Amino acid sequence: MRIVFFGTPAFAVPSLEALLAERAQVVGVVTQPDKPRGRSRSTLLPPAVKEFAERHRVPVMQPSRPAGDVFLAALRHWQPELGVVVAYGHILPIEVLMLPTRGMVNVHASLLPLLRGAAPINRAILEGHRESGITIMQMESGMDAGPILRQVATPIGPNETAGALTERLAKLGAETLIEALALLRLGQLPPQPQNHAGATFAPKLDRTITRIDWAESAAQIIRRIRAFDPVPGAWTELDGREVKFFSAQAVAGAGAPGEVLADGETLLIATGDGAIAVGEVQPAGKARMAAADWIRGRGICVGARLT
Repeated sequence: MRIVFFGTPAFAVPSLEALLAERAQVVGVVTQPDKPRGRSRSTLLPPAVKEFAERHRVPVMQPSRPAGDVFLAALRHWQPELGVVVAYGHILPIEVLMLPTRGMVNVHASLLPLLRGAAPINRAILEGHRESGITIMQMESGMDAGPILRQVATPIGPNETAGALTERLAKLGAETLIEALALLRLGQLPPQPQNHAGATFAPKLDRTITRIDWAESAAQIIRRIRAFDPVPGAWTELDGREVKFFSAQAVAGAGAPGEVLADGETLLIATGDGAIAVGEVQPAGKARMAAADWIRGRGICVGARLT
């Protein structure tokens, strides 16, 4: 079966790797354009999927948007029978969805219909879900709304970060995809319609959702810190300067929300209910570091107020 693969970040690489390991006929990869990096924006960084595909001599296309006559003609030239989409980053138009003769399937990192959208892993941790998982779905027009082909759940650890969960789900997604395709070839994977009334959403992240609100409880703030670790990082301000926090735990303590209660080897901060101990920080323009190093460098002191 001739497969065209749509994907961009490192999350998608295990699925492409699994397809090639199973000797699937991947006729081409569609990914996003290289992104400029650095202060001068002169260095271009290729997507992780592009790098992997080129190492394995799989043809790559990088349209700015997956639409238009030129792109469709190039896609037809590959003569795909099936499309596989894993964290591509663009909504595919109906003419693209209909092009492969056997349709397109998507590897989504949530238990649909929960958490449709761009950031299901972050949102699952932020909202305190006890489990996440992988859904293999048949793609239709509409965001993550197609019939479910296969679904596998996995618990979320009490201290698990978005980075750690992403890595686990990337591997689980690859395994589940291979299982689903094997069953699909045998005609043993009937699609199950989603319960649209039970749908929830995980929209693209913005700076508002990643900002720490010190009026929240210690438990809520810790979830926010875990949900955006390692990127984009949950942030707050100290005297108008941004700082990101990582590796937080709930501890005994009370004070005005955002008030620094201790600044020795441990950074203790009061919340709206309880306090947290922060293990790592990233001040603006600097690398991530131990909170104790930041304290020793006089980055913060008792009585300071985070906002």
